[in-house]
Amino acid sequence: MKKILVAAAVMACFGTAGAAEDLTVDIAVIGAGGAGMSAAVQANELGAKVVLVEKMAMVGGNTIRAAGGLNATETALQKAKGSKDSVEIMYFDTMKGGHWLNDPALVRTLAEKSASTVDWLLAHGGDLRDVGLMAGASFARTHRPTGGALVGPEVVRTLYTSAKAQNIDIRTNTKATEILKDKAGRVVGIKVQGKDGAYTIHAKAVIDAAGGFGANNAMVSKYVPRLKGFATTNHPGATGDGLQIAEKIGANLIQMDQIQTHPTVVPNVGEMITEAVRGNGAVLINKEGKRFYNELETRDNVSAAILKQKDGLAYLFFDSDMQKSLKATNKYIKQPYCLNGATLDEIAGKMNVPAADLKATMEAWKKGKAANKDAFGRADMPRDLDKGPFYAIAVTPAVHHTMGGIKIDPLTQVYDVKGKVIPGFFAAGEVTGGVHGGNRLGGNAQSDIVTFGRIAGQQAFIYVRQLDAQKK
Repeated sequence: MKKILVAAAVMACFGTAGAAEDLTVDIAVIGAGGAGMSAAVQANELGAKVVLVEKMAMVGGNTIRAAGGLNATETALQKAKGSKDSVEIMYFDTMKGGHWLNDPALVRTLAEKSASTVDWLLAHGGDLRDVGLMAGASFARTHRPTGGALVGPEVVRTLYTSAKAQNIDIRTNTKATEILKDKAGRVVGIKVQGKDGAYTIHAKAVIDAAGGFGANNAMVSKYVPRLKGFATTNHPGATGDGLQIAEKIGANLIQMDQIQTHPTVVPNVGEMITEAVRGNGAVLINKEGKRFYNELETRDNVSAAILKQKDGLAYLFFDSDMQKSLKATNKYIKQPYCLNGATLDEIAGKMNVPAADLKATMEAWKKGKAANKDAFGRADMPRDLDKGPFYAIAVTPAVHHTMGGIKIDPLTQVYDVKGKVIPGFFAAGEVTGGVHGGNRLGGNAQSDIVTFGRIAGQQAFIYVRQLDAQKK
């Protein structure tokens, strides 16, 4: 039923651009991904008149592609499992995972507000009742739909359903082309290009939630030349437009060279295999039939390790026990790229790796699990991986997340190149920089977009009401 609702929500967006007539609102939100929809719903619930513009023909952005989950700590769901996780531990994990390049104030906000983010989504009809472990986390804190289903479609369904129920003006096929400022330096609206022409949206505040630039390889390779020609997991609209129009009005762009590759993307297909597959027990096998690295290391390190293997490839290897533990795999095992075999000999043949080496590798894995000591330092070894049928998916790294972007503070206020707040301008999500530092932990993006999207909606509302009060 939920998949049907998501499909209906997405299809309902096609061809719904606004007419080419100027309009006036309290808040204009750029980008209808998770951050933009969170901001719009929150601001509307507080009483603001909101318009949400999206350049693509459908809502969802990169959010709808998200697989793993949403990281949150000290939630009721965690506590029910007896978890010892805490705000301080999530803060430390995130800072460490980001190589201490993160903005500490933003990370603390992320950790402190994460539980309320889960509560807010649940209150809006979301299902995030499964809690799992993902790489870089000290405890299981990744909240996802029941059974470990893909998180992105669920978040998009929840937010879009809420937005439509509240009659929020959502305009797809509508690209923000310019952010407007008055003589006092305050942001006062945006210019857009809709399917029926160009027009102006006059607004007392603007929230930029246009996403990152992972699908713009020219821009990616400008900041990180070694990534020239890399494939991407991003949707086609992630081209950095929101960054470019923000920069034109003086917004400070930070850490633009911090670009993350996801280690497990199917070559020539571009499908990202969720990190939860490794979190639930899968291992990485090279073309020699051997493990070569700790699968639960951070994404940048795992990516680098795979690229060092023959042909820059590896196989995600798992058994039927692991497959049954994670609903997300139901889709993968039906695809042509997923190899399967009833025995280790059969799967080795399909992988074109030495069967004897694969058997030795998996025997060493079992022995390590029994002794609670892995040769590669993996702390969590939940399964023996000895129950056929066996599965293997060839994977390689691809551009996944752009950690750099607009400089904001914990209130999502945007700063200019001189270190001053740009009045009336707020930003949230992948368009911003500083939250993830030099590497994003799996599960933190969903937490980031909803947490800071909500804050942006709240703060934009407060700013608008203050402006209204000044005029009285």
